Amino acid sequence: MKKSRTSEKRKKENKKPRIKIDSALNKDIFTTPEKKSTRDGFGEGMLELGKKNRNVVALCADLTSSVRLDWFAKEYPERFFECGVAEQNAVTIAAGLAEAGKIPFVASFATFIPGRAWEQIRTTIAYNDVPVKIVGGHAGITTGEDGATHQAIEDIATMRTIPNMTAIVPCDAEETRKATIACAKTGKPAYLRIGRDKIPVITTRKSSFKIGKAEVLVDGKDVAIIACGRMVYESIKAAKELSEEGINAKVINCHTIKPLDEKTIISAAKTCGCAVTCEEHNIIGGLGGAVAELLSEKHPVPLQRVGVKDVFGESGKPDELMKKYSLTSKDITKAVKIVIRKKS
Repeated sequence: MKKSRTSEKRKKENKKPRIKIDSALNKDIFTTPEKKSTRDGFGEGMLELGKKNRNVVALCADLTSSVRLDWFAKEYPERFFECGVAEQNAVTIAAGLAEAGKIPFVASFATFIPGRAWEQIRTTIAYNDVPVKIVGGHAGITTGEDGATHQAIEDIATMRTIPNMTAIVPCDAEETRKATIACAKTGKPAYLRIGRDKIPVITTRKSSFKIGKAEVLVDGKDVAIIACGRMVYESIKAAKELSEEGINAKVINCHTIKPLDEKTIISAAKTCGCAVTCEEHNIIGGLGGAVAELLSEKHPVPLQRVGVKDVFGESGKPDELMKKYSLTSKDITKAVKIVIRKKS
């Protein structure tokens, strides 16, 4: 008796690997997840910190509402300092406050802080190893219509090269809230990267977050997709798309670029034999650069980098720019197929 086409189709579908997602993630991740900007998560985290710790103070450079520090300023006006369009002064004042026992968070657009104030951050904060938290808002190309002058795609690279500096790129608003609170407890300088565009909230209150510890959100053995920021969601979408083609992808949320979770990344490289990095940042010097440095020394495997290809951005809607600069889940699946072919 011949097998029906329907039964053959079912048999073929059953051979496709099912995507194994972390149970703590948002259950609506593939349907209608809530969308919030990571700057909102930062604002919420600051409100929690303000209530819990009177030593937490905030400084801004004339962009208070844009980075959501207006929420903190309204609740705790005596602990908020508006420094005006003077980013170098703002970070230097923050360093002084830290020396006096405070925990300062100083925020602006990432093109200005850290961009315009890099030398002061290096010398007055990192060199003295004082616990100032630098918050770079409107980072990446999805700042959108503001254009190239306001689209920070170099900030991760410039911050992670500074000794004593921690660099964190949360994947959504909830993780940003957790990262903000965690930063205040480290006693070290830190850089926190946040964005303007509303993106899916994929983590939950139950999701794990620890500075320096990458999280495996999707288990797999064919390729390791290592992502940060909004590219984590795109990577999970890519893993789902790849599973339909029989490719079993591991997705790692590498929210901490420095210190890099070497153990998790090397383990994934050994298991999968190849890797793809994904970031809304120049492919030079960011997450892709950090992973390439690590693997080239400790466990070389084929690697593809998904990110901005060493060019400036331009004005446009976030979704348009994601497509133009090849930062979508479709672009990740293409990179995966290329890197898998390179496996020995």
